[in-house]
Amino acid sequence: MQRSKQQALMFLLGAVLVGGALGFSADRYIGHEKFATQYGPRVRFYDELGLNAQQRTTMDSLAFQQDCAVRQVLAPHDSALKAIRTRFQAQRDSVLTKDQMARMETRRKDIQARREADQAKEPKRTCTGN
Repeated sequence: MQRSKQQALMFLLGAVLVGGALGFSADRYIGHEKFATQYGPRVRFYDELGLNAQQRTTMDSLAFQQDCAVRQVLAPHDSALKAIRTRFQAQRDSVLTKDQMARMETRRKDIQARREADQAKEPKRTCTGN
């Protein structure tokens, strides 16, 4: 009886640790956009810091390398993250009225258009090893 309680406790502890690690990773992955919008476009951020051209290039390269590394780590969990996002969006949308849903859709379209415009300005790069 004691052994089965220990096994159950260890299983729960393992589940909590894995859930916490995945939750933290998902938060960092999803929270990046919030961080990026909080500090504005990269050029404005660089202007505020007063970076020269060489520093800007180095910072861009470092940011891109970090993004590639994070994407590589999260790749095995991508479908789970998408499922979590989809479930949240469905639950969130069930709370909203039709008018609020229309405003939300307008906001989504604005964000998507802004994202596409920002991506068009950035040089197209691909991560190596993916």
